Amino acid sequence: MKNLNEDIKSGNFKQAYLLYGEEAYLKKQYKDKLTDAMFPDGDRMNYAYYEGKGIHPGELIDLAETMPFFAARRLIVVENSGFFKSASPELADYIKNMPDTACFLFVEQEVDKRGRLYKAVKEKGRIVEFGRQDEKTLLYWIASTVKREGKKIRESSARHLLERTGTDMESLTQEMEKLFSYTMGREEVTAEDIDAVCTHHISSQIFAMVEAVASKQQKKALYLYYDLLALKEPPMRILFLLVRQFKLLMEVGDMKRQGFDKSRIAKEAGIHPFAAGKYMQQSRYFSSEELRGILEEAADIEERVKTGRLLDRMGVELFIVKNSGM
Repeated sequence: MKNLNEDIKSGNFKQAYLLYGEEAYLKKQYKDKLTDAMFPDGDRMNYAYYEGKGIHPGELIDLAETMPFFAARRLIVVENSGFFKSASPELADYIKNMPDTACFLFVEQEVDKRGRLYKAVKEKGRIVEFGRQDEKTLLYWIASTVKREGKKIRESSARHLLERTGTDMESLTQEMEKLFSYTMGREEVTAEDIDAVCTHHISSQIFAMVEAVASKQQKKALYLYYDLLALKEPPMRILFLLVRQFKLLMEVGDMKRQGFDKSRIAKEAGIHPFAAGKYMQQSRYFSSEELRGILEEAADIEERVKTGRLLDRMGVELFIVKNSGM
């Protein structure tokens, strides 16, 4: 990312860029930054944008061969094309010998690093992966964003924001905009403000429900369940999410016993490092036998609901009551 920022700052651009990874917010930010840097006057006459599968490589090549109109380069942005997962030898061969007057900017979710196109872009230009950001980076980013608005936020409140809304940067941006409007006229953004206006991400609600079950806070667990029902979440989807959470706890607990650290657990389980730490703490409340029993019980309730022997809402309620009781 450092080299990408240097390209933007200096104006010395490569002929091909690939931005990929799970963090959509950062991909969009750098796609826009690169585009604005290449066209500082705002004139987009030599800019072309393609999105989605079904793009014909020949059309891109023909456009790249067309001389830009009164400009040094033509920028061709290609987003979510799937070219880096499927073979695109024609485009890969072209990029190796493309004219200096053309620049490709690819934005993708997933890529195959063994593919010819990936290797061609790597040889000719620059590749940057935008993965999930760790807790420290997100906390720093939240603090910086709040500071730019002339406000302050305590670290504990920033952590509370992550716990409540999740770690997706696009969602966090939207929630912070709500907070800035809500706290207009006040300097500090507090945990109370976050509770008042920020959307409770369903994953954090499910996590809190499992926490309540683990600590035998039956009343709280049921309150969270009824709250999800009020938000029109189907009972069986809630059960599915609870089961997924308990399976994850079993997996994390097993890796923890093997001596894996937080970053290794996050990678193996496919979760955010921030969430991995929380799962590691929560897994202490359950033994493998307890988790196995909970999962078997959930499977039994699902079977009874599907065969019409139990109402879905009541089935999930019984599941919560039984496992959160003293």
